[in-house]
Formats: sequence, C-alpha cells, structure tokens
Amino acid sequence: MSGTKSFFNSPYTFWGILTLPAIPMVVGPTSGDPETINQLLHPTREFAARFMIVTIMITPLVMLFKGWRGPRWLMKRRRYLGVAAFVYALAHTALYLVDEGAVAFTSVEISELYIWSGWLAFLIFVPLAITSTDGWVRKLGPRWKILQRGVYGAAVLTLLHWAALHNWGGVGAAMVHFVPLIALEAYRLGYNLRRQRTRFI
Repeated sequence: MSGTKSFFNSPYTFWGILTLPAIPMVVGPTSGDPETINQLLHPTREFAARFMIVTIMITPLVMLFKGWRGPRWLMKRRRYLGVAAFVYALAHTALYLVDEGAVAFTSVEISELYIWSGWLAFLIFVPLAITSTDGWVRKLGPRWKILQRGVYGAAVLTLLHWAALHNWGGVGAAMVHFVPLIALEAYRLGYNLRRQRTRFI
C-alpha cells in the first residue's frame, strides 16, 4: 500500500478530518466575548446533525452507486461518523446547559417542542454511542443492528428540533440538510420493496 493511500485509510486521519469543524469552536471561547457560548450552539447543532445524516445516508448510497468505492470507503468508517455526531451533540447539549443554567430544567422550557425533541434525540444517541465499540458489537450480536436503528428516531426528532427553533424559523435550513436523506431513504425503501416482490414472482 502506498504512503498516500495508507495515510488516507488511517483511522487517525479520518478522526482528524472529523475534528476540523471543532477547531474554530475551541479557539472561539478564548476571545472573551460573553456571547460566545450562545454562538457555539448553532455550529455544534449543525455538525451533529450533518454527521448523523451522512451516517444514515451511507447505506442507500452504497445501494445506489454499487460500482463506486466512495460509499464503501465511508461504510467502513460509519461508526466513526456516528460517534462524531454524538460528540458534537454532547457539546451542543453541554453548551446549552451552560448558557441556560437552571432555566433549562424548568417546566416552561422543557415543554417547548424544540427543547423536548432535542433532549429525546440526545437520549437516543447515548446508548448508540456507548455500544459503538467492537466489544459491544460482538456482545450484542444481531441485537446491535436493531438497537442502532434507533438513529432513525433520533433523525426525526432532530429534524423537529431544528425546524421548530425560533418559532419554526429553522425549517428552511433543516430541510436543506434533511431532504437528501429523505430522498435516499425513499430510494432505499423502494429498492427493498422491489426485491421482495421479485422473490415472490
């Protein structure tokens, strides 16, 4: 294997790519701006959603582009993307708690759609991230894939969370990110239905 190919196939290189969006987020708080924490809520939320969307899109992309190595290359690194999505979601949640303080736990705040949908999405993420290691995959066996399907519920809740922000002012941005995922999942569903029909013919 050539040095260049070995470099790009290294998990450390991939993790380095996944951490690039965090660099300006880490540097930002040193500016002393009291609004920095609030400003970081936006990028951490977006990158958590983006990595989650890419993670889900990989399987239908492999089905759609059977002869292309790109999706298969990503398939081998899908768990890394899922963990990265969780880490950015964790950062988003932590920043939200710091920014809101005790207000975050009031009934008025939690009753808001964009709040409770975000909390539920994050809570679904937690067991998915914990069981992302090879040891858990072996321990759970077939149940691991069943558990990981919870990401679809997290995706729906994330869409609600994003769209409902600022009195539904986030609908446009949310749909720009989620429409490609919805289209690919529709293709995947149609593909599987056609295969099932072929078996019964």
